[in-house]
Amino acid sequence: MPSLAYRLTLYERLAALPEGLTGEILNGQLHTQPRPSGPHCRTSVRLDRTIGRGYDDGADGPGGWWILIEPEVHFVRDQEVAVPDLAGWRRERMPSIPEGHRFEVVPDWVCEILSPSTASKDREIKLPPLRPLRRCLCVADRPATAHPGGLWTGARRTGARWIGDGPLAAVGGGQR
Repeated sequence: MPSLAYRLTLYERLAALPEGLTGEILNGQLHTQPRPSGPHCRTSVRLDRTIGRGYDDGADGPGGWWILIEPEVHFVRDQEVAVPDLAGWRRERMPSIPEGHRFEVVPDWVCEILSPSTASKDREIKLPPLRPLRRCLCVADRPATAHPGGLWTGARRTGARWIGDGPLAAVGGGQR
């Protein structure tokens, strides 16, 4: 006899996660992780201050962007859902910030902070679908997390290391 039990969708399972867990739907699978560590949070705040000042606030930079921490981005509504550590939208593409937690306009820029517990997943599962954005930045929250083959640039004002192909020179410094 067939079962008549209702099976939750991936997004319903994501929405039902207990407090303290962050979830994403990547490549058709639900991935969960605990809230970020202290070094990860500190790196996020410092990046937001550095990047947000010029790109969001327009102080010492071009302005015209929304820079947000951990937005829930729906690349495909309720089916492909990522929570980048930081994301940016040009204001001409997204004139206002949505009232709810869903962001259905694909960001122009994303940043992932590579922590020891998330670096492998971020590099191998999360970042490949984001590559078409052409503006994808990875920073490590501590030197040991940075990819050994990546490009290392000192980010003096953020205390982070930059690897990958990001467009924001504000995060860079002198080469190491």
